[in-house]
Amino acid sequence: MTDGFSRRDLMAITLAAAAASPTLAQAPQGETWPAAGEDLTGTPQRPVVIPAPPEPAGLLSSEVIELWPKGRIPGSVGVSTRRLVLERGSPAAHDRAVMRVSRPILEVFRPARPNGAAMIVLPGGGYVRLAVDKEGAGGARYLTGEGVTAFVLHYRLPADGWAAGYDAPLQDVQRAVRLVRANAARWGIDPSRIGVMGFSAGGHLAAASLTRYDASVYDPLDSADRLSARPDMAVLGYAVMNIGARPGRAVQASAEAARALNERVRSGLAPTFVFHAADDRTVPVANSLALYAALAAAAVPAELHVYQEGGHGFGFSLASDRPASRWPQDWQAWARRLGFLGR
Repeated sequence: MTDGFSRRDLMAITLAAAAASPTLAQAPQGETWPAAGEDLTGTPQRPVVIPAPPEPAGLLSSEVIELWPKGRIPGSVGVSTRRLVLERGSPAAHDRAVMRVSRPILEVFRPARPNGAAMIVLPGGGYVRLAVDKEGAGGARYLTGEGVTAFVLHYRLPADGWAAGYDAPLQDVQRAVRLVRANAARWGIDPSRIGVMGFSAGGHLAAASLTRYDASVYDPLDSADRLSARPDMAVLGYAVMNIGARPGRAVQASAEAARALNERVRSGLAPTFVFHAADDRTVPVANSLALYAALAAAAVPAELHVYQEGGHGFGFSLASDRPASRWPQDWQAWARRLGFLGR
């Protein structure tokens, strides 16, 4: 389904994206990820220092799961970071962004009537912060309303000194999928219906989870790590495909982490739902077009929605009169047809 494009237009654009150089899958030339303490427009934010453990503030779930055993976070030797929260909204309408994740966690949101499906939600934020309200808890509330058990992942951010750099978030999402699968009975989950849903940089991480689920990026720690990290569905919102290697970046991505994720697509990957707004000026729609072309070429079950208007970073908060606000309903209909949500 598309808005503003004919089928012929979309086919031409998709084929062009597939044939283009990898630079088409990057942000526009000269653009960098937002600096710490600024939002996507460069507006200064108000950092608030959050107390150290045991309980981090800025959480919206009463059930929190530590991702790694105490003292065994991979690549943590020498890392000293303190959790921050940026309040970009108001106490009445939060729009918080978490920075400097020192303890990767899963916030658990349980539905009143679970249908057996689970979704690990990956907020965006340019790999310098996590938009935990509109791309985290907002999504969790919608999902639980549909019977899905939701897990918002507070993943580590590369610039905080983790030894694995841009693979540190991949370590976290692999571990998250395995932990949810290992504890499926505890939450009433079907272990073959565990998905990942990510937005912007979180969409890049979800695409890494989709295409690099079998990459060995950390040493197994317990029985959970003997399970597969393959997601059973991926939902990618205005996702970046190639973080690239930009001069001046605090942490340079390794060649492995920097490779465009649409180039990693192969047969046998999980069904994937891709959505983007055509007027997104932060992550060009060419990212999603290139990914969809690769999925189609590999015969991976996939659906692409390009909406005429929506901009970037809307998550679940877009006004109902904007075309891209319909994406959750479009995804839900598709997921039900595939049996992920039940029928």
